[in-house]
Amino acid sequence: MKLKLFFFLSFIFFIHTHAQSYIFGRITSEDGAEMQDVNVINIRTDEMVVSNSDGHFMISGKQGDELRFIKAGYERLMRKVSQENIQSPMNISLVRQTILIPEVEVKQGLTGNLKIDSKLYNKPKKVEKLLKDMDRYIAQKSDPRILAAKPGEFVQPKGQGFSIGKVKDKWDDVDLMQYIRASLGDDYFTNLKIEKPLIDHFIYYVFAGGFERKKILKYGFCSDSDLNRFQGFVLTRISSYRAPQTKR
Repeated sequence: MKLKLFFFLSFIFFIHTHAQSYIFGRITSEDGAEMQDVNVINIRTDEMVVSNSDGHFMISGKQGDELRFIKAGYERLMRKVSQENIQSPMNISLVRQTILIPEVEVKQGLTGNLKIDSKLYNKPKKVEKLLKDMDRYIAQKSDPRILAAKPGEFVQPKGQGFSIGKVKDKWDDVDLMQYIRASLGDDYFTNLKIEKPLIDHFIYYVFAGGFERKKILKYGFCSDSDLNRFQGFVLTRISSYRAPQTKR
């Protein structure tokens, strides 16, 4: 009887010692969403299970086992099984893997200059030959026979040529006076105590005081710097212009 009791207790102890335990758990993403098809591997036993649509998994194991959680696009996670994990579900959160963008080499684009572009793109043989032919052609002297006049063509006689007379200016003083008055405005002159009927007369008075305007009249163009120069002459002539009026 004692022998049977001993074998019975030994059998119970053996079952308790070698009883298979399971680890339960739930896998979610960083934002708390359930994750399906996550591979859960027990490193000790090489057993692998896959999480279901709710993110739950169940795998055999015991305290001290190391579980590995793997899913494409997420960082791998290792977790050791504790006594607490055997007694209650294990909560696992996977972090999305950082995607490294490969460096992009930015090459210089075409410039439109054949010599520069051919250097950037390793000078194909056809381009090298073309460049050499162009350099050789440019270096050659022109054959006088090519430049010679053909029979019946007019040839300009050598010499000093002939005069066609003085080139007429595009503007005269009236044109320049009207342009200056329109550009500066009558208010500019009235603020200088020049009455409106005398504005044209005053502009001519400034011209007569040595205002250089040959190029302006020749090309028919008055620049902003010319207007500034005119205003500088106004300041030197305004006092002498007012003096006769004061005496009168």
